[in-house]
Amino acid sequence: MKIELFSINRVFKLTVILSLSAFFVGVAVNPAGAYQNPLKEPSREGLEFFEKRIRPVLADNCFVCHSAKARKPQGGLLLDSIEGMLKGGASGAPAIVPGEPDKSLLIKAIRYSDSKLQMPPVEKLPDQVIRDFEEWVRMGAPAPRSTAQASAVSPLPSYDFEAAKKFWSFQPVKNQNLPGVKNRSWVKNPVDQFILAKLAEKGLAPVSDVGRRALIRRASYDLTGLPPAADEVDAFVNDKSPDAYEKLIDRLLGSTAYGEKWGRHWLDVVRYADTAGCNSDYPVPSAYKYRNYVIKSFNDDKPYDQFIREQIAGDLMASSSEAQKFERIVATGYLAISRRFGSRNKEFELTIDDTIDNLGKTFLGLSTGCARCHDHKFDPIPNRDYYALYGIFNSTRYAFPGQEIYTHPSGFVPLAGGKEAERSARYQKELSELDDLKEFLTAEKGYAARNKKVKQQQAATEKTTEGNNKTNEKAPADRAPDSAGTIDKRPADFDRDADNWGRASKTARMPEEVDAEIQRVKTRIFELHERPPKVEKAYAVVEGYPQNARIHRKGDRNNKGDEVSRGFLTILGGPKVPPGYQGSGRDLLANWIADPANPLTARVMVNRIWGWHFGKGLVQTTNDFGSRGRAPTHPELLDWLAARFIESGWSVRKMHKLLMLSHAYQLSSSTVAANEQIDIANDYLWRFNRRRLEGEEIRDSILALSDQLDYSMGGEHPFPPENSWHFTQHEQFFAVYETSRRSVYVMQQRLKKHPFFEIFDGADQSSTTDKRTESVTPIQALFLMNNPWMHAQSDHFAVRVGMAYDGLPRRINYAFRIALGRPAMPDEIREASDWIQKNRVDLKAAGIVEEKLNRAALASYLRVLMSSNEFLYVD
Repeated sequence: MKIELFSINRVFKLTVILSLSAFFVGVAVNPAGAYQNPLKEPSREGLEFFEKRIRPVLADNCFVCHSAKARKPQGGLLLDSIEGMLKGGASGAPAIVPGEPDKSLLIKAIRYSDSKLQMPPVEKLPDQVIRDFEEWVRMGAPAPRSTAQASAVSPLPSYDFEAAKKFWSFQPVKNQNLPGVKNRSWVKNPVDQFILAKLAEKGLAPVSDVGRRALIRRASYDLTGLPPAADEVDAFVNDKSPDAYEKLIDRLLGSTAYGEKWGRHWLDVVRYADTAGCNSDYPVPSAYKYRNYVIKSFNDDKPYDQFIREQIAGDLMASSSEAQKFERIVATGYLAISRRFGSRNKEFELTIDDTIDNLGKTFLGLSTGCARCHDHKFDPIPNRDYYALYGIFNSTRYAFPGQEIYTHPSGFVPLAGGKEAERSARYQKELSELDDLKEFLTAEKGYAARNKKVKQQQAATEKTTEGNNKTNEKAPADRAPDSAGTIDKRPADFDRDADNWGRASKTARMPEEVDAEIQRVKTRIFELHERPPKVEKAYAVVEGYPQNARIHRKGDRNNKGDEVSRGFLTILGGPKVPPGYQGSGRDLLANWIADPANPLTARVMVNRIWGWHFGKGLVQTTNDFGSRGRAPTHPELLDWLAARFIESGWSVRKMHKLLMLSHAYQLSSSTVAANEQIDIANDYLWRFNRRRLEGEEIRDSILALSDQLDYSMGGEHPFPPENSWHFTQHEQFFAVYETSRRSVYVMQQRLKKHPFFEIFDGADQSSTTDKRTESVTPIQALFLMNNPWMHAQSDHFAVRVGMAYDGLPRRINYAFRIALGRPAMPDEIREASDWIQKNRVDLKAAGIVEEKLNRAALASYLRVLMSSNEFLYVD
């Protein structure tokens, strides 16, 4: 058997094809500039990207001059429809060229790369917004195909909710009967009856079982993300007891590595990151507490309904101890990690939108965020329902991580009581007020400098009225709001106050006076930094001022519509927060979602668990159980599993065992031509789906092979001290912290991926990742063979192998057992030996000293082994 190297040949062919495709797209633009390529039907993901990240910006900044509702569209350019963008304006050139951001005039304008073409004219858009537009054009500019859809808010449609409830995902979970099957001997547990019945219906037959060595490797990676040790493989292969496989599953589920692997799955879905995501991507030192809470929850097999309640409203739950109280506060980090936007707080409604969007997809499998600007186009989610949820989160106070303008974190929740908590609150509050005051003073200084002559006239006038103490009093704008006013404000309110100060800042003070006060503020900030209270804090949320929200027409916070009572989705019963309820309603929302009668919650989670085990869900669009998603391939099985999940007390661990003990899970990944003719995508599970290791599994496995993996739980990252934080959108925070701990503990940024996970398809920290992509690129192969980190790990691997055995054949065999879970074949040992000896000659010629030759030659071969498809894939 030959080791198949990580192939780049097909990557090269694909690159050539894509390059040619790009060329032909390019020539589809005629000399006059009009875009001629026929529009493709936009994907569900593309439309969602447009609705969430593009259209609100266009509505806020462009539609007043460039829409059908403008009195006279400037330059003849319409940006309220995709057709208008492709047509362009008076110049005859299209505003966008789908797939080509660098050739699109709209992108050129918002980049401010041409002094004669800068839009919006008042102020450049934030860098992240510009990147969103570039990505949107790169995606092919997906958008609704009618002007009416793109520019107007549709009135509340006459949703027939009773008819909508007949859609499969909105129907109650049914306790399905087990289907009859002919081949009862094939059935290992009830899951197999549903699988086998569907296979028979489709004219398919299951393949043979997987071998025991491949099975333990599959189970180990699926449950722990780590390769099984060589002695563990041997013990399992030689254990002939009927419950050997079940004992293996129990052992893996009992490992702390289990929570690290499955916690990482959850962190993908909730788009966890250690930074804020604002333009400057401020670090959040205490975010790791939520990450560790998730890992511990999986290791403790915390009931999933409790897991939901704690993340949405843990701070409002009764606790039996102080430790449990603090743990539940940390759990609300799920809400706190919602992405931040811009350089100050005025974009906070986008953070609430991110919360609502993620909550809908994570727990309900619904794209609730698509109802922000208008009624949902495809699912029964009215615009009013979105703002019923918005009111709940707008009545919640989120911890503020700091941003370019307001540099100091505030609102972090003390994990302490009494005087310690009070000191921490006072400290954060004063820093927050000083940030507000500094922002106001900076604005006032600019006004004073530009209008010094007017200032002098005002001062002269003031002098003539000396003796009138009312005239000489400082305007209210010269100080921050009173303490009570500031501490009760939600982050979304701060910038509105700053705007008021800006209007009030036209005082009689001279620039020198403002400078002196700015210096006093900076001095006080320095003094506070020198004496921070030593109180542990959580990036979490607490109750704010409870109030209903008003609809933002077209998603524009400055264009308010009707007030909407806080509540839940109408299609799911539409319960409301009672009038006069003294709270945000998060506790009620958590109960509505975790209610066993909710038709979506259990279905969505068991489908996720199935997908992470079998490669894809029974509903393949795991974040979309709506009308644009895929229907379940096995609807009866999905309901049966959801019912079992609830009956088990919402135990994720019991669901693992149920799925992994099925015969379907223990099939080989081999193919059968006759089956492929019927079901080439393997939707009906006649074989197991082979998968590439995820980026974390690749890194952790390499560290495990080299004996360099640190198995201890990770804590806080070594971020720079808070008093040095002066990050901006032009000088964003970015760092890579080396660690030998498991990859789940590697610092993850919102705006920039860690270099390793950029190469090996890590999760997108800016939006929910329900399924990892599996790219095959030349850079991956080059990294595995040439990167210095790989050279270091292969050297450690060589030391480990060399210390374990004497003689090259035995060392090669041991390396195979560690890396691939099987012994090397005789021809593999012979080929490896020949390759190593030849490489030894080459290394000697390259100047490697004699005493290091054997180790260096062996290490070079071990890199080949760790680059092989057999190592990188799970069968």
